[in-house]
Amino acid sequence: MASGEGQARAAAKQRDTINDETDSAEEGENETSLLRTRRRSEAEGRLTDQANQEQNFTLRGVLVGLVIGVVICFSNTYFGLQTGWVSGMTMPAALIGFSYFKAVARWSNYPFTPVENVLVQTVAGAVGTMPLGCGFVGVMPALNFLMTQRENGPLILSTWKLMVWALGLCFFGVVIAVPLRRQVIIRERLKFPSGTATALMIGVLHGRPQDNGSTKVENGMDIFKRRSQDINRSVSNIAGTSPRKASPPQLPDSFGANPKSAEEQNGQDEWKARIRQLICAFALSAVYTLFSYFIPQVHNIPIFGLPLAQKWLWTFNPSPAYVGQGIIMGPATTLHMLLGAILGWGVLSPLAKSKGWAPGPVDDWTHGSKGWIVWISLAVMLADSVVSLGWLVLRPVIFRGPEYFIRSRQYVRDHGFKSILRLQNASKGAYTMISPIEPASKQSDFEEPDAPPSHLVSTRTAFITFVVSIVVCVVAVKVVFGNLVPVTSTLLAIVLALLLSLMGVRALGETDLNPVSGISKLTQLVFALVTPSSSPNAITINLLAGAVSEAGALQAGDMMQDLKTGHLMGAAPDAQFYGQMIGSAAGAVVSALVYRLYTSVYEVPGDMYQVPTAYVWIFTARLVTGQGLPEMVVWTSVSAFPHLYLGDWVEVFLALIENANSWMF
Repeated sequence: MASGEGQARAAAKQRDTINDETDSAEEGENETSLLRTRRRSEAEGRLTDQANQEQNFTLRGVLVGLVIGVVICFSNTYFGLQTGWVSGMTMPAALIGFSYFKAVARWSNYPFTPVENVLVQTVAGAVGTMPLGCGFVGVMPALNFLMTQRENGPLILSTWKLMVWALGLCFFGVVIAVPLRRQVIIRERLKFPSGTATALMIGVLHGRPQDNGSTKVENGMDIFKRRSQDINRSVSNIAGTSPRKASPPQLPDSFGANPKSAEEQNGQDEWKARIRQLICAFALSAVYTLFSYFIPQVHNIPIFGLPLAQKWLWTFNPSPAYVGQGIIMGPATTLHMLLGAILGWGVLSPLAKSKGWAPGPVDDWTHGSKGWIVWISLAVMLADSVVSLGWLVLRPVIFRGPEYFIRSRQYVRDHGFKSILRLQNASKGAYTMISPIEPASKQSDFEEPDAPPSHLVSTRTAFITFVVSIVVCVVAVKVVFGNLVPVTSTLLAIVLALLLSLMGVRALGETDLNPVSGISKLTQLVFALVTPSSSPNAITINLLAGAVSEAGALQAGDMMQDLKTGHLMGAAPDAQFYGQMIGSAAGAVVSALVYRLYTSVYEVPGDMYQVPTAYVWIFTARLVTGQGLPEMVVWTSVSAFPHLYLGDWVEVFLALIENANSWMF
């Protein structure tokens, strides 16, 4: 009997202990939840303060951004016609904007803040990328100079038609990025490395070093950075998942601190040193450019000897401008370009010449090895677009598909199939992803703090501008090209641009590379299937369809990089959107005028402006519309494909192995 009573008391004591532990765990979870909520509220409050600043959208910021963008536009047209490569140059734009406002600060009582610098680089980048976005480095030279009479060419457009064409393409890509922002930046927290780097540089430029060990005064971005990281850690501990490695850039601890006299002097000295470096680099490049104008031989230095230079075009152009572009692009890109130059001009060009596959002079685009190796590069780019974009589509299906299927099946069992069709109410002005898997309250725990809804682009504004931008594009193509391009073809090109831009934005967020070239080539392939090759306008339709898709993908990616920068700096997204629209409209007009200026003054194509991208465009259009390939191009391309993309296949294979292990274990 006593033994039974003892066991009962022990069992009761054990139950009390379990209940106490359960209560303690619940209290701990409640405290964690309250702490997470408080921290999120503080971060959102600071972001609201940043977004409410008057400097988010100012007339002077827009004007300075436009001026900087015009300079970038000239530079990109110059390099684009020579190499086909352009750069958004948002970091140099932010640096130049900061330098200008720093120089005039003594005559202005209105402070130049980080969010205003975000506006400056947004507008400048929008203007500067229009030569590529409007096709003035590829499609337009192909239409104007490379189309034959048998292809109903060449098409010579007046200046006003060039501007109408550019204005038709410059808007809808910007609008595409608006509804994608919440998903890729707030929810998934994709890196967008260039946008993150620009935010870091803006933070450094506007920061103040503290060497005296004094206590710093945190501003909105400091607290946002710390609170966001705390929220991510709290969510990770509760949900059992690890947060993304991509986190807001590590801005200086003293960003926004109150400067003192000695610190202000140090900042002034550092700023003056940067300006001196900028002036010295500018002067050096200007002197070389002036020197090369009078002595053009410096553009083609025969570093391997005169015979090799004359026969194989192996020369060197020591241009400071190319050096600057290489610095901006970085080693990952420039080393690949160097490998391509060695493979194309050092191996394939002599091989094609010696075998008789390209019997003409080396510099002949039609019968020489210069044109022959372009077909090889075209095959490489097409294969890259298929592999890269195809993997981008299949990867979420392979990695997330089984988990999503299991969770969806369980949800259907618990709530019924019809519950999936129920739409959740979304807050006004915000873009949310409809999901039957988790309630909205739980999903929000995994999101970064965001700007207040009053500073987001509303759904109504996004929808209206989207419809208007499509109408403007269709009308512009109709006005410029008349009956050469059916309206249905323009609409199909816009639809493809919308779909392919989604993949381009995701690739840009993960790798910092926007595959606009591959996107345009895929569009050309699609139009080869829907446009009869017997049509006299098949080449024109093919080129313009690719241009539309490239414009949409480029502008959506450019806008998303800027939105990432603005998000990290606390800038208002609606101010960035309006700045981007203004910059795109101005850039469309300016890029058309600059293109007309260059093509009127210089010989295009010629020795200085060889427009290689235009040849790639026209060769692609001719290929997919039924024209044959030069001798041995297919065999060489097929032989080179496994070697050139061995790294891509290995990456895909390793990703599949890693994901298979996660399923098994």
